[in-house]
Amino acid sequence: QVQLVESGGGLIQAGESLSLSCAASGSFFSINAMGWYRQAPGKQRELVAAITSGGTRNYADSMKGRFTIVKEDANNTVHLRIFSVKPEDTAVYYCHVDVDWDDYWGQGIQVTVSS
Repeated sequence: QVQLVESGGGLIQAGESLSLSCAASGSFFSINAMGWYRQAPGKQRELVAAITSGGTRNYADSMKGRFTIVKEDANNTVHLRIFSVKPEDTAVYYCHVDVDWDDYWGQGIQVTVSS
């Protein structure tokens, strides 16, 4: 079983920067990839960014430029940095981890951007 602890969300002003973190713990052999998805009100959940164990990053086309994903192998942690947030970044952000032969989701963390 794998536990994911997300942190860093909240209310933020447009134009500011935000960092989300997700720490994985539990019983597993290896992490294949970690990433972040988001779901805005009335919309489907979508990929924001992901990073593999080898360091390969994958960003959704609409997320390129203002989002950076970074991982800390020693702590099994992934960070998502969002620069110059916009009101349309308002969503619940979910951590996703691909571990061994299974995958897990975090409970989600709310990010609200005020204009």
